[in-house]
Amino acid sequence: MKRLSGLLVLALALGGVMLAQSGLMITGAGATFPNPIYSKWFDQFHKSNGTQINYQPVGSGAGIKQVTDGTVDFGASDGPMNDDQLKAYRTKNGVGILHFPTVLGAAVPTYNVPGVSDALNFTPEALAGIFLGRISRWNDPAIANANKGVNLPGNDIVVIHRSDGSGTTYIWTDYLSKISSEWKDKVSKGTSVNWPVGLGGKGNEGVTGLIKQTPNSIGYVELIYAAQNKIPYGTVKNSAGTFVKADLASVSEAAAAASKTMPEDFRVSITNAPGKNAYPISSFTWLLIPEKFKDAAKRDAMKNFVKWAITDGQGDVEALSYAKLPKEVVDKELKALGKVQ
Repeated sequence: MKRLSGLLVLALALGGVMLAQSGLMITGAGATFPNPIYSKWFDQFHKSNGTQINYQPVGSGAGIKQVTDGTVDFGASDGPMNDDQLKAYRTKNGVGILHFPTVLGAAVPTYNVPGVSDALNFTPEALAGIFLGRISRWNDPAIANANKGVNLPGNDIVVIHRSDGSGTTYIWTDYLSKISSEWKDKVSKGTSVNWPVGLGGKGNEGVTGLIKQTPNSIGYVELIYAAQNKIPYGTVKNSAGTFVKADLASVSEAAAAASKTMPEDFRVSITNAPGKNAYPISSFTWLLIPEKFKDAAKRDAMKNFVKWAITDGQGDVEALSYAKLPKEVVDKELKALGKVQ
């Protein structure tokens, strides 16, 4: 009887452990850009092993803050944390934080110009000039010369930008900082910047809503959002002198060169990348994962999720208009997972 009783206690204890593991909850917050694929991945991961990942798409800036403050288990950002942010994280938490690229995407220029249904071409000089406020009319030669045959009006341009801390803003301003010394000196790059001109909208939805209701406006949104919502967007002249439309192939080409020289910490910019058909406002997006977890179950589940997402999970990304990670990057990430303790 005592032996039976002991076996029953053991069985109940083991059952409790299995139940605890299957009911594990991990929290995260950050970038909106990868939210469609993250939602799909988290759902699949939950169904496969019971681990629930609760992710809040609150923007890259908020994601960096929340993971630094320790209110979530991991963060996510479309722009890598800068040196000051990494230092702040280490100072507050006593350990470092690691970057793991998950997919690739892009930011695209979208607009509402009455009477114009063509896909407009934008040069780097035109985009910088528009967002600096130096190019203020749609028929300015900087725009018109790249759009021969398009009847552009002489109306004032209304610039629309993100009002919230945004990884899409980081990608956009990182690009503008590379192609315009004036932008780099006056505004620079970041998830939030002091915009020289324009109106702010929260999230892709806010920017899109303002553009739709504001004639003669221009803004930027994520490629995935534009594709899913059938929003028209223009082509951008790249560093090779080619006007390129953002799509899976052009974003993948932008990553091709960087993948072979990816730094050990994975913090890399691929805006204005070389390549005849590379889309110039492309980027990786990253999960921000602490080097050390207090909870071993969460650590193991997080590592298992990342390993699955960057391998088997890549099969889901193209259907949602993201580009897959290059194999060289995946191989480096699988090794880097060993740093998570």
